[in-house]
Amino acid sequence: MNPKRGSKTQDIALSGLLFALAMALSFVEGTLVIPGLMPGMKLGLANIVVMYALFFMGGKQALVLDLLKALFVFLVSGWTAGFLSLCGGLFSLLVMWVLYYHFPVQPTWFILSVCGALAHNVGQLLGASVILSSAMSLYYAPVMLVFGLIMGSLTSITLRALLPALGRLGYNTREKRG
Repeated sequence: MNPKRGSKTQDIALSGLLFALAMALSFVEGTLVIPGLMPGMKLGLANIVVMYALFFMGGKQALVLDLLKALFVFLVSGWTAGFLSLCGGLFSLLVMWVLYYHFPVQPTWFILSVCGALAHNVGQLLGASVILSSAMSLYYAPVMLVFGLIMGSLTSITLRALLPALGRLGYNTREKRG
């Protein structure tokens, strides 16, 4: 693929591949049992795909992937998990999009990833509050925010480590920002 500008067909094919990858990562993540993780804590592996889309394909493509990812979670894990995925994903994407495209200072990927992970957890906690019709889920916030800091850091590091291989495979590794 041409790193400067892909054809419409290439963009559609890449979008399909990214969606398949996001679904696979989401599925694998749902099957992992990691000792010490509390209920609701996930690694956020599929968020690497959404970040790639945001940085290299644009906000619109990242939004489509986020919506499709939430739909997949809904179909595989049910209404509650799908709703929480949608709440967390949309809030995370909104925060990263604003910081990436509209913030006067260009934050690093690390900052974007951590802010996105924190926003994802806040979005899910707010979604849980809606489902429960109570703010009780917000008591879980300190734990989820610490976990978000850790996983946001790892997501950024993972995406950065994958870029050279993606570039060698011909995928776009030139940011769309500015």
